[in-house]
Amino acid sequence: MTCANNSCFRRVCCFACDCRHTVGQLYFISVCEQRATKMNSSSNASHVSPPAVVWAQRKDKILLTIQLENCSNPTIDIKDSSLYFKGKGGTGNVDHEVLMEFNKEIDPQACKHQATGREIIFVLMKKEESHGFWPRLLKDSKKVHYLKTDFDKWRDEDDSDVEEQEDFNLDEMMQSMGGLPGGAPPGLGEEEDSDDEELPDLQQ
Repeated sequence: MTCANNSCFRRVCCFACDCRHTVGQLYFISVCEQRATKMNSSSNASHVSPPAVVWAQRKDKILLTIQLENCSNPTIDIKDSSLYFKGKGGTGNVDHEVLMEFNKEIDPQACKHQATGREIIFVLMKKEESHGFWPRLLKDSKKVHYLKTDFDKWRDEDDSDVEEQEDFNLDEMMQSMGGLPGGAPPGLGEEEDSDDEELPDLQQ
C-alpha cells in the first residue's frame, strides 16, 4: 500500500496501515489514538449514582436524609463544609456515592446521624457564624437531580416562633425518627400486654 499523500517527505513506516507518513502526521495519529482510548475507557467505566437526598433547615441546624434502603456500613465523612457518603443498597443493591459541598460551614463534632434500615438521617449543626436560614443547601447554585426539599420537616424563616416552641432535643429527635427500622414510632413493634387482652366490664 502506498501513501495517498505523494508530497510527503521524511517518510517513516506506519505499522498501523503499512503506509508511509511524515513525522508530523504520525504524531497527529498518535494523539487521536490516545484520545480515543481515553473516551472508550470512560464510557466503559461503571457510573456510581448518587442516592436520593431530602433536606430541611432550622436557624441552627440542617435536617438531611439519604433515602437508601438496606444500606449497611456506609462510608460517611462529615467536614466543615461538606458531607461525603458512599454505600450499597436500594434496588439491585448497588453502590451509591455523593459529595455535597455546603453553602456555609457546619460543626462536624456536633453533628449526628443514624441509619434506620430504610434511610440514613443526619442532624448537621451549623457553625455559630453560619446560623440563620441558608439560601440553599449546596455551595453551587446549579440544581442537582438527586436533591429535594423535605416538606415534612421544612419550616420557613417566618416560623421562628413555632421553631422555638418545638424545643428540639437532638437525642430524642434521633430516637423518634429511628426507633425502629424504617422510622416506625417507638412501641409499634412491641408485644401487647397480656393484661390488655381481657378488660373487666365497666360498672353501670
